[in-house]
Amino acid sequence: MVMVMEEESFLTSQTPPQLQSLLHHDCSLTHALLNPPFLFHQHIQNHSSSSSSSCAHASESSACQPGGSPPHAHNSKIHRCKTAPAMAAMRDLLKPHNLPKPTSDPGASLVRQATLLLLLYLSLGILIYSSNRDHFSGAETHPIVDALYFCIVTMCTIGYGDIAPLSPQAKLFDCFFVLVGFGFIHILLSGVVNYVLDLQENMILTGTRVDPQKPEKRKAGFSFSARNFIVDVVKGRMRIRLKVGLALGVVFLCIGIGALVLYFVERLDWIDSLYLSVMSVTTVGYGDRAFKTTAGRLFASIWLLLSTLAVARAFLYLAEARIDKRHRRVTKWVLHRDITVEDLLAADINHTGFISKSEYIIYKLKEMGKIGEKDVMQICNQFNKLDRNNSGKITLPYLLEDHL
Repeated sequence: MVMVMEEESFLTSQTPPQLQSLLHHDCSLTHALLNPPFLFHQHIQNHSSSSSSSCAHASESSACQPGGSPPHAHNSKIHRCKTAPAMAAMRDLLKPHNLPKPTSDPGASLVRQATLLLLLYLSLGILIYSSNRDHFSGAETHPIVDALYFCIVTMCTIGYGDIAPLSPQAKLFDCFFVLVGFGFIHILLSGVVNYVLDLQENMILTGTRVDPQKPEKRKAGFSFSARNFIVDVVKGRMRIRLKVGLALGVVFLCIGIGALVLYFVERLDWIDSLYLSVMSVTTVGYGDRAFKTTAGRLFASIWLLLSTLAVARAFLYLAEARIDKRHRRVTKWVLHRDITVEDLLAADINHTGFISKSEYIIYKLKEMGKIGEKDVMQICNQFNKLDRNNSGKITLPYLLEDHL
């Protein structure tokens, strides 16, 4: 008994404060920690006794002594000790408690950051252009509107050519302005567009969930379901064809709005209005047509920024649809083809003469192109570093050796 108390005091001094409270709570936990593995051991349950009385009874019957066997061992059963710490509790003990609190939604912070940088970018461009109008060529309408129009056209890489730098100082500034606008601000705004679209998709997925309280609708002959048309239940996302349809709708909407404004505000005919609208949203900008009025340039400052980003994302959806179709075809072929002897030899990583379930999964993922041989080797090397005893497994007592 004295030896047990000495071991308890030594263990208490070597453990963190969070675990010391557990050690003083019940001596059976001390015995479990001193004799790993400590998650399961032979112990006779006494459901009516409290924790303190069970510890006192255990000390009298030498149940808490290392190596001691409880009475009536032939009636005992293998079970999990109630005083053994749960897996979640052990993870909480091993985690450092001085970690910083998680920040707010990263998407919302991205939106704020992009808005702030865009305002700084436009403010700098307006200030430089307004104070150096003699260094730029082009028809003038309003200083602030022209400066804003010049910044947006530059950042969206359209380049109509109706406003261009003349002096060497203006050309050097324009080089810096183009690189910053396209290489940083535009990419950041694309991330904002992705966040907004993902947020919209999550809202659609949430709104199209099946109501569990109304199952009679599914049994009353409602064969068509808008949810099945919009959402891919297996993959848990919107269907690609719906994304492509929405993307094409956005493209035509942006082109139509631009053509209408050019027709009524810039006084172009329908052909030139449609021509300039398409050249603008696709960022081609030949320069033979451009916005010349104050109202037209003010509209273009907002329309060009939104439409170029939306159209670029729409074309990206079209590319993703084509890639997704190819991946589905490859996946279907991989899953339905018969396994051969060559496949067995290639999938047998451990050279055991047979394929385990994990080896089969890894081999099929490699065939689908989900992972590569380099990825598998990196994961295996990381596992070997954790498995120092070469036992082929990582156990909880081994992980606790470096923390207790």
